[in-house]
Amino acid sequence: MSSDPYSVLGVTRGATEKDIQRAFRGLAKKLHPDLNPGDTAAAERFKKVSQAYELLGDADKRRRFDAGELDGSGEPRHTYAGAGGFHGARTRGHGAAEDMGFGDIFSDLFGAQRGGRGYPSGGPYQAGPTRGQDIRYTLDVDFLEAVGGTRKRVSMPGGTALDMNVPEGVVDGQVLRLKGKGRAGEHGGPAGDALVEIKVRPNKQFERDGDDIRTELPISIDEAVLGGKIEVPTITGSVNLSIPKGTNSGQTFRLRGKGVKNTTTGVTGDQFVSVAIVLPDEIDDGLSYFLTEWRQENGYNPRR
Repeated sequence: MSSDPYSVLGVTRGATEKDIQRAFRGLAKKLHPDLNPGDTAAAERFKKVSQAYELLGDADKRRRFDAGELDGSGEPRHTYAGAGGFHGARTRGHGAAEDMGFGDIFSDLFGAQRGGRGYPSGGPYQAGPTRGQDIRYTLDVDFLEAVGGTRKRVSMPGGTALDMNVPEGVVDGQVLRLKGKGRAGEHGGPAGDALVEIKVRPNKQFERDGDDIRTELPISIDEAVLGGKIEVPTITGSVNLSIPKGTNSGQTFRLRGKGVKNTTTGVTGDQFVSVAIVLPDEIDDGLSYFLTEWRQENGYNPRR
């Protein structure tokens, strides 16, 4: 890479102070070691970019470089001073970096997670606090555990376990965030989070529809004809449902407040029960005789 600081930053010799700062910001965002862990090429280039900005970002150093008093690394070009021997032009030390406002630039670029002056490893730069990475898990829960809430144990990397609360009413695909349970931060930075995606196993009896629950309930022919009270399963236990005489298959009944509680609104949904008439496996002679007589007397045809 060229030792000319103008070329390193990609600016012309007539560039303004703002042009130089803008060029440095853009390169720093791409090359900073915290954003390129393990990339030695990026770290080396960042070091050169920082050195070039330290030279051109300081008005006095830039003037002396343009006059040929300093070389591309900011060191004085020695001149012969007669009998006194060789003398070097006076230059400033690392304090110049502070005068140039490296801290302000990197605070703007990386926020509170970055520290130091923005030098790569091996130089004066000391990496600032870096937040740890988030980690993802998938947790399978039963349907009733999802609608009613439960407590589960999640296996963490390294064999450790984490107990977590699955809130009431959680839905399939929902991601729960456990703050500070991800990977450890670096240089005193905070730990990342654990992101747990919930997978809800289907249930044979119940189907969720938003905050409502839907279920299909078989009834006998006599219950359909004569009506009566039948036992209905809900997500919180069985209740009795009164069905009227002449109930047809597909007819739906509402059980208010027997759905899922919405933890945001505080409102609990309903359960909708759809009934289906189911005949016995074997039709006995008594039922056959009765229906034969009834058909002959009534001639009922629901398809008319």
